This record gives sequence, structure tokens and C-alpha cells, in this order.
Amino acid sequence: MVGEHRSIFRGRGMEFDQVVRYEFGDDVRDIDWNVTARLGEPYRKVFVEEREVTVLVIVNDDPALQFGSGAVTKREILFEVAGLALMLATINRERAALLHHAPDGATFYPPTRRRARILNAIAGLYRAPLPDPTTPFAGSPIPARPVPRGALIVWLGEVPAGSPPYEWTAIRRRHQVIGIRVEDEWEREGPALRDALAYDPASGDLVQLRDSAAARAAHATWYAEREKRWRAWWPDPDDRLVVSTTADPLAALIHFLRSRARTGPRAGASAA
Repeated sequence: MVGEHRSIFRGRGMEFDQVVRYEFGDDVRDIDWNVTARLGEPYRKVFVEEREVTVLVIVNDDPALQFGSGAVTKREILFEVAGLALMLATINRERAALLHHAPDGATFYPPTRRRARILNAIAGLYRAPLPDPTTPFAGSPIPARPVPRGALIVWLGEVPAGSPPYEWTAIRRRHQVIGIRVEDEWEREGPALRDALAYDPASGDLVQLRDSAAARAAHATWYAEREKRWRAWWPDPDDRLVVSTTADPLAALIHFLRSRARTGPRAGASAA
């Protein structure tokens, strides 16, 4: 995230940088009359924007995140990635905030640069009880509260349902919005077992899994439809990340941020 802030802020800025030759179309209010009088031709002042940015991490604690075919659940990996994003923001001396959205309500930790408060927010995230799978939950990437202008939004959760509404386009114009989700191996390829029982956190029931051509065809259809929704919400590959439950979350996040820095994401635009 270092060095990308000028693509977020569009203001004139307050910090003086240098004096350059005036060109047609430049703001006449920036003309440095002292330099202009001394050199005999118009020169203007150049200002740089504030480099401070608010990083808002939104965690949609969907009951479906409680699934995991291996040693860890998707929820555990997602919480780890959220904590890493918050810590990276504070290391970069940014104001970081956390919004934990669950079926029983939302908890907001205000923006701060203090690492102690960020650690307290991360601890609060881990202290949150498991969501009741019987409680309806329609998690959406659209923030439920006002977001500071120019903030970088890091959204973590399940693939949003439905198509993005018009207001989503407006949000992506005002902010950079990164989407991060966790994917289990069974979601990507289906279970390797011929016959197994699995717990469905969304319904709270045990599901009998059977390996058959029809089941694999249905799984492929479901997976393709979900990937289509994921790309509809985040059209730009530089703004979406999928972390596997078998991968190192820190390595995946660092690789994503480095790749994003090389490509230079556009302000207000939307790696799997």
C-alpha cells in the first residue's frame, strides 16, 4: 500500500513541493508571482496531497465461514488475514479501522494509528462468538456506515449474493475497494472421498456427500456461477484476492500487495 495514496486523493494538497514553469491549462491561483517577476515568465507552485489514508477493514462474519475440510476453518483464515491487514496499515502509519459485521449486529472500532488499539480490535474480533447459522444473514460489501473520503476499504467475507447494485459503482468511484475471500479445497474441486458426512454451517445440518458424475457436474455449475458473481463485484483482478485454507495467509497477502503495487491500481477502480 506504500506510495499509492496519490491515486486516491484528488485534492490540491497543502504541502509545497516545488516551482515549475506555468503551462496553458494550469490553475492561475498557483502562480508564484515572486518567481514569475524574477524570471520574467510565469511559474507556478506545485503541492502534493496528504499521504495519510484511512484503511477500513470490513469483516462479514458469514456462518458459512465456519466450514473447513482440513485442520482450519475458512473463518480462522479470514480473521488472520483481517488482523494482518490491520497490522500492515499501522506499520505503514495509517489510520486503521475495523467493522465486524455478524448476523446479530455490527461492532465498529474507530480509526486509530495506535498499535495497542488495533491489537485490541483484533482481539475483539477473535472474541466474537460463532454466528448462529439459523439467523438470516445477507452480507453485502456495501458499508453500512459512512466511510471517510478517500479511504481504502478492505472487505473480507463470502462471495456476495446477487449482482452488484448501482450504488456499488459509486462506492468504487470514491474509494479503492479490495475484496478478499477464503476458499476451501472442497469448494474448488469437491471432496476426494467417495462417501462422507459434512457439516453445513449455513443450514446447521449434516450433509451426505456422494461422489458421482451428476454431483460433480452440479458442483462445477455452482462454482462457475459463484466465480462469475465474484468477478462482477470486483471486475479488476488487482482488487480481488482468494486465499486458500492450505496457504500461508501472510505470504498470500504480501504477494498480492506487491503485485498490486507493480501494476499500479487505478483510483476508484474495482488475485484469484
